[in-house]
Amino acid sequence: MDYTSLVHTVIDPIISKPEAVLIREQPNEGDKDIALLIVAESEDTARLIGKRGVVANAIRNVISVSGKLENIHIHLKFESFDQDKKEEKKE
Repeated sequence: MDYTSLVHTVIDPIISKPEAVLIREQPNEGDKDIALLIVAESEDTARLIGKRGVVANAIRNVISVSGKLENIHIHLKFESFDQDKKEEKKE
């Protein structure tokens, strides 16, 4: 299953700039685990996380159901483009 397009289907209606979202699959040690990094503008990242992480947990629940059908654990991590820029300046 293409989990990247599934994540896009779920998050695109929530955010203001869906064309600016980057979803990357992160390397993972387990063969039954998939880690997806969702990078968006800081305003959109705040929408995706929500207050107290409520929206992020709901997105994780929806995506994890599709993974359970194939016995795969899917982990989602949310970041903003601003965080990437700050980390580059530190280096």
